[in-house]
Amino acid sequence: MIFPNAMLGMLGGGQLGRMFTLAAHSMGYRVTVLDPDPLSPAGAVADVHLKAAYQDREALQLLADSCAAVTTEFENVPAESLRWLANHCIVRPAGDAVAVAQDRIREKAFFRACGLGVAPYAVIETAADLAQADAALLPGILKRARFGYDGKGQASVASMGEASAAFVTFGSDACVLERRIDLACEVSVVVARGAQGATCVFPVAENQHRHGILDVCIVPARIAPALATEAERAAMLIATRLNYVGVLAVEFFVTGGGELLVNEIAPRPHNSGHYTIDACATSQYEQQARALCGLALGDTLLLTPVVMVNLLGEAWAGGVPDWRMLFDNPRAKLHLYGKHEARPGRKMGHYTVLGGTVEAALAEALALRAALCPAFALAAA
Repeated sequence: MIFPNAMLGMLGGGQLGRMFTLAAHSMGYRVTVLDPDPLSPAGAVADVHLKAAYQDREALQLLADSCAAVTTEFENVPAESLRWLANHCIVRPAGDAVAVAQDRIREKAFFRACGLGVAPYAVIETAADLAQADAALLPGILKRARFGYDGKGQASVASMGEASAAFVTFGSDACVLERRIDLACEVSVVVARGAQGATCVFPVAENQHRHGILDVCIVPARIAPALATEAERAAMLIATRLNYVGVLAVEFFVTGGGELLVNEIAPRPHNSGHYTIDACATSQYEQQARALCGLALGDTLLLTPVVMVNLLGEAWAGGVPDWRMLFDNPRAKLHLYGKHEARPGRKMGHYTVLGGTVEAALAEALALRAALCPAFALAAA
């Protein structure tokens, strides 16, 4: 086990790394962040910020020499960097596990090997593959196999002509063509697996998206208890089969017919798990530190129903939002990420609203959204 005052390493300097760093500091650890951005949110609060590329061997050597263990905050960090670091220090999660999440083709094959349901799809590596694809996959979504997130690298397609055009737009890179599902809702499970194999899950979150970006997260999810249990078991199975150590998010589709399908995994804490900071006995970031350091996992008990709302750059279109209405609400908790420029679609922060019931928390969260960001106000769900 690695105890407080040790230096922990983080590959990636975004908001997830920032929240990990703050949690690690509260536990008594120091943190070194490797991120090329001189204005990185995590680098601003870390003890050491190495401003270098993720493949920079000198920076990786400094990280390995100074850190007792290293983790990551985003899935597109080069898996080879994680593998190299693993020869010099503890690395959790392992590069091989992260590599599965970096490629939709490998990822979907892995889900199937686990016996889990996925949306019908075809692997598209060439124009010929697309020409031979089953027309029953349309209307569908063409997704690049690598480097897609928050709706990027995806295109809705209603015909093979549209799919061919999108494939060319994606540079003819490997893709999957996935049939569009009649959705009842989308849910996610944040699962943690410790160094000795102990596994636990946080409560299932119900997620609403806007333009491919998570918008509102409702916990507990408004789904049948049996379906929630199925999602939790699937998440733990995935973590175990990957021999994963750390915090992992698993996203699911719930079909109109009540079927649970695995969508994708994120080998890190997740936007849909931000609620754990304010509403659970242990946050996903403390849990990440615990797993990294070989400690016992924390209790994932939900203390109160909660709703999280993302704050995107659009909320700054008319200047800095008036935060008084959030601070005047004793059940609202604001989290800003320290980013220096607000851009459309950029995640600048989030807020959570706690409530006696999920319905009360949701109504209050949406009312605050309507006041803060009128253009992005949502109708009550």
